[in-house]
Order: sequence, then structure tokens, then C-alpha cells
Amino acid sequence: MTGKRDCTLARRGLSRIEAATYVGISPCKFDQLIADGRMPIPRRIDQRKVWDVRELDLSFDDLPRDDSVSNNSWDDR
Repeated sequence: MTGKRDCTLARRGLSRIEAATYVGISPCKFDQLIADGRMPIPRRIDQRKVWDVRELDLSFDDLPRDDSVSNNSWDDR
């Protein structure tokens, strides 16, 4: 083993900023979704907080769809 990290290896645990980016929102909005239960709370590895990608996927799947989208208005509001 060379001691270098294999960047091609898919990671299961993400930092707060990585988790927010993964679901496509800002860290501040991510915190709000955790507080209201729409995103999972982190797991602990010693003192580090880590979000499980699988739990993020399940929470993301549970978010409501926007059926009001019409006329190709795809803005990010």
C-alpha cells in the first residue's frame, strides 16, 4: 500500500458540507432540514460527525416532488 488515498473509491460517510452538496443545497439549508427531520442526523466516528450516503438517499427520496412545474420554468427558487 502506498499510503495515498484512492480517490476513485466511493465514500459512504460525508462531512456536513459534502452531505449538503450531495443533495444539492447549502450547508445552512441542510441544517434546517436536519432540524425539521427531513434529513438524517449524523453518525459519530470519535468526535467527527459523518452523514451516511444511504440515509441521505432515503431522505432525499422522501422529499416531495414539485408538481407545479409547468411551462419549462426550471429556475432554482
